[in-house]
Amino acid sequence: MIIGLIEHDRGILNDLSLQMLTLGRRLAAQLNLPLQAVLIGADAQPLAERLPAYGVAVVHLAQHERLDDYAPEAWAQSMVELMGSLEPQVVLAAGSERGNEVMAHVASRVNLPLAANCTEAQPGEPFLVTRLRWGGSLLEEARLSGSVKLLTLAPHTFAAETTASTGELTINTFTPSLSNKDFRVRVLERVETAEGKISLAAAKVVVGGGRGVGSAEGFRTLEELAELLGGAVGCSRAVTSLGWRPHADQIGQTGTRIAPDLYIACGVSGAIQHMVGAKGAKRLLAINTDPEAPIVAKADYAIIGDLHAVLPALSAEIKRKRS
Repeated sequence: MIIGLIEHDRGILNDLSLQMLTLGRRLAAQLNLPLQAVLIGADAQPLAERLPAYGVAVVHLAQHERLDDYAPEAWAQSMVELMGSLEPQVVLAAGSERGNEVMAHVASRVNLPLAANCTEAQPGEPFLVTRLRWGGSLLEEARLSGSVKLLTLAPHTFAAETTASTGELTINTFTPSLSNKDFRVRVLERVETAEGKISLAAAKVVVGGGRGVGSAEGFRTLEELAELLGGAVGCSRAVTSLGWRPHADQIGQTGTRIAPDLYIACGVSGAIQHMVGAKGAKRLLAINTDPEAPIVAKADYAIIGDLHAVLPALSAEIKRKRS
């Protein structure tokens, strides 16, 4: 069988896991194996009802009195115990921060290799994978060995595709044997963002700013446009290094990876680290004074001009059309 780890945060499903199930379903069809899923924590149980639409007929629910929030080693141990009882051929997770972290712990505990951030997998002898390397600037083709194939799917590689229901859903509950050591790292406290703020990772429109914005105050025009479009504001690593925006707003390899319908990049040069985080955008509009900037070459549309003149004009035109 093939098992997919369904990632969630206090009962809120991470859509990257649904993308992972698209790959899982393809592998299941090629190998003629059932696709099953694992959810961890009592608050995850309601999510099981969504999974049949993505090809899952059996969900394994790990419940334990201490699994009330995220703890990577506890999640990994839950996966390891499930693998021991089910003996799957393939174990998948989303290539998110949590997915990669949990699967790295799993690989260490079962002494098997892990292929992280894959964009494709071809079962057979050998089992072939294509994965992102060097911050997304290189695609590596590799052979994945091991009695159980462990891999994570790079974010936004596949769409989360639904399929015909596989029938009645079966939920199997189990209690993993967890020790204090499994909770050495765990979530103890959260600092919530402003109420009503759109998540950068989930936003359909992102207005991003780079060093060319000029100052922290310069982001006010970006915030105005983002609010008009129902989007979120992001930034480059240079901006966070200058202290103009918090790290939570950073787009890139070491920040948030976005996949909006439209990414409006303002004063962003287009360094590879940033573009890795924005490669999931369906459309890219670059606003830059430099026609030779790397991001202009990558953009679907470009406006060569001063963002401090362009953005207010865009916002004013949107307001005029709506009035």
